[in-house]
Amino acid sequence: MVAGSNIAPTAVEIVTHILQSAGTSTTATLRTANDPNTGGPLIDITGEDSGLLIGRKGETLRALQFIVNLMVRKRAGEMNSRVVLDIEKYRERRNESLRAMAMRVADRVVASGRGIALEPMSAAERRVVHMALADHLRVMTQSAGSGEERKITIMPKGGSGQGSSHGPGNRDDDE
Repeated sequence: MVAGSNIAPTAVEIVTHILQSAGTSTTATLRTANDPNTGGPLIDITGEDSGLLIGRKGETLRALQFIVNLMVRKRAGEMNSRVVLDIEKYRERRNESLRAMAMRVADRVVASGRGIALEPMSAAERRVVHMALADHLRVMTQSAGSGEERKITIMPKGGSGQGSSHGPGNRDDDE
């Protein structure tokens, strides 16, 4: 069993083992042992085969991260740990793209006075959008749906009164 504060080396070891077993030409390195946003290690993966590991809309990356977290939690006995994987800074680029899209859509909502529903996205991506607009003075966000079909609607504040918006932080409950 591994102590909670020492899961970073275990996580890097597990990621490295998976990547070698898959026969990829990639390297796993620890960016930070305790990322302030996630509370756990953040591991970068780089190399020739890194694009294959991202997959369509990050699906392969999410699946790999899920498996790594299961293995780390089993070995460490630490159920609250969360290992985050990033491949060639894909998550950083994707999050910046989501924030920019959220601001563009918020501008459209303000101009039209009508809510706009976004495409379905993962819980982590919805959180990025909620957080990007949390302090916006004229719009609010609301998540609706379930599973892979869960999506965000950006609405004018004080307008429609449809459903309940998220309070401070506009966060999803499934984070």
